[in-house]
Amino acid sequence: MIGVFDSGLGGLSVLAAIARGLPTADLIYFADTAHLPYGDKEDGYIRRRVLRIGGRLVDAGCGVIVVACNTATAAAVAAFREHFPEQVVVGIEPGVKPAAALSRSGRIAVLATESTARSERLADLIRQHAGSVHVHVEACPGWATRVETLQLDDPDFAAEARRHLTPLLDSGVDQIVLGCTHYTFLAPVLQPIIDQRAALVDVADAVARQCVRLAGTDALGGGDLTLLATAHPERLQAALPALGLGWLRHRLRGAARLIVA
Repeated sequence: MIGVFDSGLGGLSVLAAIARGLPTADLIYFADTAHLPYGDKEDGYIRRRVLRIGGRLVDAGCGVIVVACNTATAAAVAAFREHFPEQVVVGIEPGVKPAAALSRSGRIAVLATESTARSERLADLIRQHAGSVHVHVEACPGWATRVETLQLDDPDFAAEARRHLTPLLDSGVDQIVLGCTHYTFLAPVLQPIIDQRAALVDVADAVARQCVRLAGTDALGGGDLTLLATAHPERLQAALPALGLGWLRHRLRGAARLIVA
C-alpha cells in the first residue's frame, strides 16, 4: 500500500496524480481534519501530528508514505525519517527549482501558508536552487481553509487573489509556485488573473513520478482506495466530486472512516 496524508483536502491533488500513475496500487488517504489547518500551527505541534499519523500508516503496512503537505514536509519530514529510518518517505516541497530554471525574467514567486513561508526549509530550498533568481515568498492566510470549506468560486476570493497576484505580476514575476497542495484546487481562479503573464508551477505530478519509481511491488494491488480522517470523514468523501475527483470514487473500498489519532 501507499499511504498519503495531509491536514485535510489539499493532499487529494497529490493522491489523484499518484492514482493516475499507479492504477493498480492500493492507496490510503489520511486527512488530519480534526487538527487543520497546519499552516498557522507551530512546528512542534505539526511534528507531533506527523509522527502520530505517520505511525498509523506504518502500522497499516504502507510501503511508501507520502507527506502530501508542504507545511508538514517543511516542519516534520526530517523528524519522521529519523523516527522511522527504514520507512520509504516522500515529502513535497514547493517547485522552486523548476521555477527558477524556467524563469526568463529572473523573478519568481512562491505562494505559501504562513508556516511554510517562514520555514527554514523553504529558505534553504531557495538558497540551493534559486541563487541567481529573485524569489518573492507570498504568505496567503486562509487560502487552504477556502479549499477545506469548498468555497472555490467565491467572488470575494477572486478579488483577494488579485490583490496578492497583481503586484507580483507587475514586478515581472513569470513563474508562480503553488507552495501548498490545497492551492492546486484554486488554479481555476488564479489562472484567469495570471493569464499569459506567468506560469503556475505545481509539483504533484513530479511527486507521483517519484512514487512510481519507489513503489515497486507496492504498486501491484487491487487498485483500492481507503479514506481515513480524524474528523468528519463523510466530508472527505463528499469533497471528491466537488474538487473534480469524482473518478476516484470507483476505487473506494467502503465509506470513509473516522480514526482517532
